[in-house]
Amino acid sequence: MPAPAVRAVSLGLRPYEEALRVQQRCVAAARAARGPPPRPPSECVVLSEPARPVYAWGLRGAPAEREAERLRAAGAGLAAVRRGGSVTFHGPGQLLAFPVLDLKARGMPLRGFVERLQDVAVRLCKRVGAMSAAGRPPPYTGVWVGDGKVCAVGVHCGNYITSHGLALNCCTDLSWFEHIVPCGLEGTTATSLSRELGRQVTVEDILEPFLESFQEVFDCTVVFSEEPKD
Repeated sequence: MPAPAVRAVSLGLRPYEEALRVQQRCVAAARAARGPPPRPPSECVVLSEPARPVYAWGLRGAPAEREAERLRAAGAGLAAVRRGGSVTFHGPGQLLAFPVLDLKARGMPLRGFVERLQDVAVRLCKRVGAMSAAGRPPPYTGVWVGDGKVCAVGVHCGNYITSHGLALNCCTDLSWFEHIVPCGLEGTTATSLSRELGRQVTVEDILEPFLESFQEVFDCTVVFSEEPKD
């Protein structure tokens, strides 16, 4: 039996807010596809690189007003989103991957989904040469290379449909993380594939190894798709 298809919606360099809007359209399409057959492929993964710096926080960890003003003064946008996790940074040089999957249809618990998402990032890192990359359990959820966090993971699940996902630092300007306590973890630092490998690694460089890893972990076939319309 062929592996189920998952559509890849590759947005390229886009503002973070636009990627969120595309994600929500994909979530709506996945819910609508639960009707009677025949049903088109409903699962997808939205890929993007944030065009501008933004600090985003999830269901906990919203900055106080004075802190928010300090972050704005640094030149970044602010965004409150529906996902787990505290404040983190998104910006150029970072891959955002938002899988929109139906966990009920897959028979997959949410914790298992998060662990698989970490595994995707670990496999990707090792594919490009970061062999010590490893996932960690809560509260250190994400992928680490030594003491540096190279990939943040934060998800939302509503009616068994997932959204949000991972943010992998490729050639991100890591100085942006100095303005916050990344993911609310005191005493931790962020790193990037470029820093760890000693060479420039762009978002474009890691798209293919990401998709290869995603297909392996989620047992699917990725097919490229146009951006869904309103």
